[in-house]
Amino acid sequence: MKTHWNIMVVDDEEVMRESLAAWLREDGYCVDTAVSGLNAIDKAKAKEYAIYFIDLKMPGGVDGIETMMEIKKIHSEASIIIVTAYATVDTAITAMKEGAQEYIVKPCNPEEISLLVDRIVKIKNLQRENTILRKKLTKQYNFYDIISKNSKMMEIFALVKEIASMKSTVLIQGESGTGKELIARAIHFSGDRAGKPFVGVSCAALTESLLESELFGHEKGSFTGATATKKGKFEIANGGTLFLDEIGDISSKLQINLLRVLQERKFYRVGGTEQIDVDVRIITATNRNLAQAVDEGTFRDDLFYRLNVINIQLPPLRERREDIPLLVNNFIERIAPELGKEAMEVSEGALKTLMNYNWPGNVRELENAVERAIVTCKTKMLTEEDFTFLSHSHEQKQWAIPEQMSLDELTNQAITATLNRTHGNIKEAAAILGIDRSTLYDRLKKYNLPRN
Repeated sequence: MKTHWNIMVVDDEEVMRESLAAWLREDGYCVDTAVSGLNAIDKAKAKEYAIYFIDLKMPGGVDGIETMMEIKKIHSEASIIIVTAYATVDTAITAMKEGAQEYIVKPCNPEEISLLVDRIVKIKNLQRENTILRKKLTKQYNFYDIISKNSKMMEIFALVKEIASMKSTVLIQGESGTGKELIARAIHFSGDRAGKPFVGVSCAALTESLLESELFGHEKGSFTGATATKKGKFEIANGGTLFLDEIGDISSKLQINLLRVLQERKFYRVGGTEQIDVDVRIITATNRNLAQAVDEGTFRDDLFYRLNVINIQLPPLRERREDIPLLVNNFIERIAPELGKEAMEVSEGALKTLMNYNWPGNVRELENAVERAIVTCKTKMLTEEDFTFLSHSHEQKQWAIPEQMSLDELTNQAITATLNRTHGNIKEAAAILGIDRSTLYDRLKKYNLPRN
């Protein structure tokens, strides 16, 4: 957006200065002016400008080249355009050599000025997008960008460092939205497998047959639709790490197949006769109580023991409330530029609201809430009014299950109420309910439930 890029026009001639500023303002830019080089330098110290139009010849002992050099010391990324009525090859060379991006001659053509600024702004937008992307990638793969000052989380960080280069399987347990995949990535990318693939699979998102093919691959013609041989995730992750999310949802057959791979480090593709050897570290995650599932007979005890060599229990956000201000500021810093918003702050009242909320969807729900508030906020300050959509969740009323209500009816009521609260946002509702989006979609379709 144009208004996010400030421009300064520096010229001692009032007519030239104000006419150029007026042209740029008509194009939608925020424009300030300065009457001299010293005046421009003082203003640059107080405010950041993306583009400067600087007259080459100005009285007061500081010319355009000197002004440009001083501004570059303050804002190295600023684009400088030198403007002069006395064009020579020498002055052009000097201006470009000292850091000017362009060199234009008076009288200025408004259309040429518009095209020039538009080109510079497009470049700056691309540069900003690249910076945001680099921050995203750093956050995604850098262990230290998992933000927390909570003592339990610090113990987990220390454990992650300790086990990063081991081959032992890891079971990460915690509620939906607590950051299980981030911990899995931290283990992988801070260990000696960091240069090898990290491959993730959601076990809850696929049917048994599709998940089997996804994990182990298949041979051409092994089933209807298998028109070519396909490698599975185990092969793709060879040498690296395979992250199996929602491991508690896999079928009995796949539990047996997975146990065999963990024991032998070998497997067959679906429909295949050639045994394939792999060197893959397995990290699994679940929001279910697998020990209880073993007692209930829905999860194999021998597989559980194989997976549970190293166990990491992630605390819910309500048990690490001291992290909420840190997380909120991090989300604002990242999300606001992505949405084309200027730098924002958060009021004490808003933080109090967020600290008092129970966060059933944990960090993921907090991130969604901050993004929603940024989108709807009309100022540069997020206040408690921007988070009123959370307020009804503070009502802690005693609730009893209606008599003769089946589990299906109870589940459908919970889904309907959550979708109403999230205004039909499937992703947010699934996070709050602690289920996968595909599971929620299936439920809506099966029972013909309204989304909002």
